[in-house]
Amino acid sequence: MAIPVATPKPLLADKGYDGDRFRESLLVRGILPIIPPRSNRKVPEHPDYRRYKDRNRVERMFGKLKQQRRIATRYDKIILSFESLLNLAATRLWRKSLVNTA
Repeated sequence: MAIPVATPKPLLADKGYDGDRFRESLLVRGILPIIPPRSNRKVPEHPDYRRYKDRNRVERMFGKLKQQRRIATRYDKIILSFESLLNLAATRLWRKSLVNTA
């Protein structure tokens, strides 16, 4: 897995990344793996489930963004226009969360 230039402190991942070699490679790089254990793991790891909730929030946001057909199918071939549409869609979602919060 290619790690970006700025090394993250924790890495949130799903059960598909639960492997001993993957966990060890992250720990060697100084990255804390927050990965729930698979059901067949003999010695289960216990991740920080409070931090793992953040991953769920990100997944739900991607799901909401993909409900907009233009983003899901990526009609825009130019990266600038695609990113602009992502910003607009995220802003629309953010605005909905501000309504009736007072």
